[in-house]
Amino acid sequence: MTKIVVLALVGLILAGCATPYQSQGLIGGFSETQLDENVFQVSFKGNAYTSSERAADFTLLRSAELTMENGYRYFIIVDSVRDSQAGAYTTPTRSHTTGSVYGAGNYAYGSAFTTTTGGQTYFYSKPRSTNTIVLFREKPEIDGLVYDAKFVSGSIRQKHDIGE
Repeated sequence: MTKIVVLALVGLILAGCATPYQSQGLIGGFSETQLDENVFQVSFKGNAYTSSERAADFTLLRSAELTMENGYRYFIIVDSVRDSQAGAYTTPTRSHTTGSVYGAGNYAYGSAFTTTTGGQTYFYSKPRSTNTIVLFREKPEIDGLVYDAKFVSGSIRQKHDIGE
């Protein structure tokens, strides 16, 4: 039972370390580039504690917000890329030696014990998601998925408990 409680606490702490919904900063976030009057490329980069689902959701949320900020109601995704940046980190090693020496006559006797810690390698993956979107004021009559920006924004904000 204690192990379950400890694992749950560690999970909550790590979930709190995931990249929040924010503009691009030191620990990641969203950014956008306007490609035409109603065309944008929207990206989200997460840190090693961010899930790929969260990165995709936040890219979709920023797409919806950008649509509304520019006076549009609907958007379509014309290109979408999801990938991750993989890496590894090896902790430094440290050694600590303790010993004892004692003498008897012309002789000295001793022993030593060395403990080495560290040197573990941890692998990580930082998810990224990019959407190229086209914005529309009226719902376009096309074959494909058309997103209602207001609905998408509300849905993702509720899912991730993000205030307005």
